Amino acid sequence: MLIPGSTIGILGGGQLGRMIALSAAQLGLKTFILCPDKDSPAFQVSDGHICAAYDDAEALDRFAAQVDVVTYEFENVPLATAERLAARVPLRPGAKALAITQDRLLEKTFVRDLGIGTAPFAAVDDFEGLQAAVAVIGLPAVLKTRRFGYDGKGQVTIRSGDDLLAAWHAIGRQPAILEGFIAFQREVSVVGARRADDAFAAYDVTENVHREHILHLSKVPATLQPDAARDAKSIACRIASALDYVGVMAVELFVGSAGGRDTVIVNEIAPRVHNSGHWTMDGAVTSQFEQHVRAIAGWPLGDPRRLGRAEMTNLIGEDAEQWLPLLAEPGAHLHLYGKDEARAGRKMGHVNRLWLED
Repeated sequence: MLIPGSTIGILGGGQLGRMIALSAAQLGLKTFILCPDKDSPAFQVSDGHICAAYDDAEALDRFAAQVDVVTYEFENVPLATAERLAARVPLRPGAKALAITQDRLLEKTFVRDLGIGTAPFAAVDDFEGLQAAVAVIGLPAVLKTRRFGYDGKGQVTIRSGDDLLAAWHAIGRQPAILEGFIAFQREVSVVGARRADDAFAAYDVTENVHREHILHLSKVPATLQPDAARDAKSIACRIASALDYVGVMAVELFVGSAGGRDTVIVNEIAPRVHNSGHWTMDGAVTSQFEQHVRAIAGWPLGDPRRLGRAEMTNLIGEDAEQWLPLLAEPGAHLHLYGKDEARAGRKMGHVNRLWLED
């Protein structure tokens, strides 16, 4: 267990690392960041940082010597980096979560083996494998690289009549997974936290709307029948326990229907604090960032209760230029990430809108 004054090491200096650092400071904990990007937003609010590559062994050892525990803000931390640090200082979440969630095939197989539903899928190692997978899965389907894909990157939709070879080249002829289309009504997520002693706390299920493969809006409560909401939270708890996970994670799910009842199946696992949980910063008793700090520090988990109806809207690119009107809007809470350049598709901040319940 950490004590106030201890130092949390964070791999990654983006907005998620920044918000973890801000929450840690509120609890009397220090943060130390390692990131290769010299303009990292988290550097602005941390107690110290090292600007170095994630595979710089000397820098990793210096980093480990400065901290009491290590966490990460993104799932593409090199596994070798995580393992090197874990040999020197507690790593939370552990390397197992990274190893599984960095590979879409391993992730889908892991979830399926827990008896939890997913879209139909098949491994694709080469063009002949793609042809075979299409014969089994059918079309339409989505071809995704096994590794390093996010916000719609590294994937292509294949429909009947499309050129399979063109699709294979579009993802760079990399090891991939073919996923069958699912007829779903909406997308939801469960953000939850687990401690090392298996204590688990989940926030209310969040409903998500994407634009151009990037999360645009999250809202709670989600449009979801109570039984399906309970199933979604149970799925997240089972996954966290099976991963021996410590910290906050998100499970993204598709909502379908069977016999007039809502059903949920897993789309992806995110082993970190998550964009769809940003509403908790103003809309829950304990934010997901404070909850993550509590979990990795070995402290009691905070109360995840929702304070009211809440919506989070991402500010993408030039959206952030509306900061002044947003500040003047009643019930709106603005969070800007301190990034110096607004580019198309770049997350510059978010705004939470909260309607308190009686």
